[in-house]
Amino acid sequence: MMKYKYLRSSDRLPNPSNAVHKHQIKQNINMKKQESGTEPKLSTKTNKDSSSALQELFTDGIRDLYWAENHLVKALPKMISAATASKLVSALESHLEETKTHVSRLEQIFELLGEKAIAKKCDAMEGITKEGEGIVEETEPGTATRDVGIILASQKVEHYEIASYSGLIQLATTLGLTEVGDILEETLSEEKNADTKLSDIAGNEINYKAAEEA
Repeated sequence: MMKYKYLRSSDRLPNPSNAVHKHQIKQNINMKKQESGTEPKLSTKTNKDSSSALQELFTDGIRDLYWAENHLVKALPKMISAATASKLVSALESHLEETKTHVSRLEQIFELLGEKAIAKKCDAMEGITKEGEGIVEETEPGTATRDVGIILASQKVEHYEIASYSGLIQLATTLGLTEVGDILEETLSEEKNADTKLSDIAGNEINYKAAEEA
């Protein structure tokens, strides 16, 4: 006698039509998610203007420098008071006046961009100037060693600014902001000259005097 084996519901073969139907349902759900915006988006800020994200980054960099330059207007007088060598004092005083001009130029750039002149705190500049103040506190007044420390701290400031202005000039070119780029170029040139002048003062005189101190 033949024995019949009854299939349980779990043992039944899959119905191809059911699989196709489930696949279609899944596709419809995915399409609805995309239409409703519930799916995660990997793009950056998407304002109507395609260049708005880069423009915002550029403006943010200008705000950062605006804070930095204003901060230097307050910090440089402290370095001037602590310095001894006449050439160093003169160089710092000259750059203080240039820094005031840099602030005015940035305000001009804000006008060209149609933005309010609002500063964004620059943690990097704050840290560099604090380090300079620490050098002054740790060195003896009237010594060449202190002057060397002031030059080192001042050149760190210049190198940060040179890097910042150089990067923003490239972005200005990309964004087609020719007039803004020209203004930034003026300041960059002065920052580079200030850095060179400090190197000359250190290398031609102050470093050797500091080497002779106990």
